[in-house]
Amino acid sequence: MTKHSKEEKLKAFSQLLDVVDTLREQCPWDSAQTNESIRPNTIEETMELAEALIAGEPDNIRKELGDVLLHILFYARFGEEKSQFDIADVCDSLREKLIFRHPHIYGDHSATDASQVREQWEVIKMKEKGGNKTILGGVPTTLPSLIKAERVQEKAANVGFDWDKPEDVWQKVREEIGEVEAELKSGHEIDREKEFGDLFFSLVNAARLYGVRPDNALEKTNRKFIGRFNYIEQKAKQQGKRLNEMTLAEMDQLWDEAKKQHLGE
Repeated sequence: MTKHSKEEKLKAFSQLLDVVDTLREQCPWDSAQTNESIRPNTIEETMELAEALIAGEPDNIRKELGDVLLHILFYARFGEEKSQFDIADVCDSLREKLIFRHPHIYGDHSATDASQVREQWEVIKMKEKGGNKTILGGVPTTLPSLIKAERVQEKAANVGFDWDKPEDVWQKVREEIGEVEAELKSGHEIDREKEFGDLFFSLVNAARLYGVRPDNALEKTNRKFIGRFNYIEQKAKQQGKRLNEMTLAEMDQLWDEAKKQHLGE
């Protein structure tokens, strides 16, 4: 990759803006789009970017970043057409927010490590005009549950509501496992979901405390399982068998073969 100068980057961005403007004005499909019509596509493109990031494929990441950027430019163009805002306003508001939220860089505060920055973060956000009225108020209600659990825990931790030492969390995890087991033995189905939820929440807490992104970790395991299970299915077909006709021992043998080949990793 050729390293581009700031002038080259600005030129590329300007040329991209020209293309987006031309498409909006001359392409029948692009000119018909609205915030509502492309919103589902934006969600899809964001998920595709997330997949590329997990896979760690630079070329695909670059492509998916472009797709997401295109949507940002379209939303800015929609706002401009309604005399609400344009891409310059978007950039200006982001720049102002970044400066305001980094007083240790642009102000008289000090922070020597990431933990000190996090401690200041929520307090600063509460001071922002039109900012969140509560610590957890900024967590979108529509976030997937696993990511939401991590975010609310992070926000609580940023104001000091956290374990003193990471290893202290394991007592809570063991406690939640015990409560799940007790609930299952009791035969009462009504609280099973609640107890499993508490266990999942405690495991997310443990992952966070040890610097592991739980959604990333689970997605990598999902991919690993899919890769290995696909291998079992493929081998079964080569043997002229269906999976439901195989014994568990036969499937376990193929699973071990897939594991040795690091499939899905």
